[in-house]
Amino acid sequence: MRMQGLRWWVVSLVAIATIINYIDRQTINVLWPEYIAPDLFPDMDADGHKYILGIISTVFIFAYAAGQAIFGKIFDWIGTRLGFVLSIGVWSLATAAHAIAQGVLSFSFFRAVLGVAEAGNWPGAAKANAEWFPTKERALAQGIFNSGAAIGGIISIPLIGYLAFYFDWKLIFILVGLVGLVWLVPWWFIVKGPPESHDWLSDEEREYILSGQKVEGATDADDGYNPPTGELLARKESWGVIIASAAIDPIWWLFIIWIPTYLFEVFNFNIKDLVASGWLPYVGAMLGAWFGGLLAQNRLKVGWSVNKTRKFTITLGCLIMLPALLALSVAVTPWIALTLMFIILFGFQTAIGNVQTLPSDLYGKGTVGTLSGISGMAAKLSAAALTFLVPIMTAGANYYSVFVLGAALALTAIASVWLLCGEIKPLKPKTA
Repeated sequence: MRMQGLRWWVVSLVAIATIINYIDRQTINVLWPEYIAPDLFPDMDADGHKYILGIISTVFIFAYAAGQAIFGKIFDWIGTRLGFVLSIGVWSLATAAHAIAQGVLSFSFFRAVLGVAEAGNWPGAAKANAEWFPTKERALAQGIFNSGAAIGGIISIPLIGYLAFYFDWKLIFILVGLVGLVWLVPWWFIVKGPPESHDWLSDEEREYILSGQKVEGATDADDGYNPPTGELLARKESWGVIIASAAIDPIWWLFIIWIPTYLFEVFNFNIKDLVASGWLPYVGAMLGAWFGGLLAQNRLKVGWSVNKTRKFTITLGCLIMLPALLALSVAVTPWIALTLMFIILFGFQTAIGNVQTLPSDLYGKGTVGTLSGISGMAAKLSAAALTFLVPIMTAGANYYSVFVLGAALALTAIASVWLLCGEIKPLKPKTA
């Protein structure tokens, strides 16, 4: 049996997993202000509810950070196929278990399990990208992965809000948890192995994939530069990737966690308002993911180097975010705020797909999962710090300082790529 374009089936399944990932994690954020918090903490005010969500979300992101490093190694050890089975299987069960949570401790526990397991999606996506795509298509493939996050954001708010009209919040967690278990069936049967050994892959596509991954001057047996972890962390290029990830990622989490609460607090939204328009910023994210991938692919096709393409696209995305973040700090109407968030998430996704391809641009396939996991862990630690600070910085529904901080983080991401990554190309071992 042969399947034409099998690599696009693989990327599509990972994108669907990413959609499920974001629906699962967004369920609590959509339901929290109007359903979960008033049900479990009826004596608290809005700042108190926000503080508890901040604690639970910080626990989730810390667990997610640990999971990035753990699953980076797991995917390098057991492979892409089994890695995704383990990751999505556990996170789906953890999502359903939220239905029995009763307070801060139990919510934090289930969020921690969810965070560790959901983290596997990203080093897994990076590794699948490195295995299944030639270098010139990797930014587009990463953009498709990342558009899954945006589509998950678009779907989750109206879907979960609509379900809330008819079902108790506890049943909603069970329903969304079941979806991930269904995804395991096509993944298990379609992704039977890597391109080198997959018997459904045509000879033409196999050659196209593998020849497009070869390092210039390398032999067929050469898998690129795959240093041990200590040597990996001794390279400034690795720290360019790690710091860029740690600077840019908190901007995404700021909106993923707090968009519903921000709209409820600042503009007096209710669940119907949220269902009607709260998903619009994620349309910008989806378009930005496609734009960033297609732009990078186009620049490479016309002869730009990987170095010039990555730096240009990452810088452009961050410069799109910068003025919009500053303007959002003083937005006075919900439609202005939604439009600015649309622009911010468009810029973020333009940049992030190219940031996430940097490990595969610099290192061999045996190291991609490790560096992706470490940089992902650093990103989540910085995101956790910001998430914990948001309830403190926004007491009384004043979000000015948070959005100004986001603008500073965008500038930091640009600086780290330009100053630390050097020329973005496959690295070689340092000679004595």
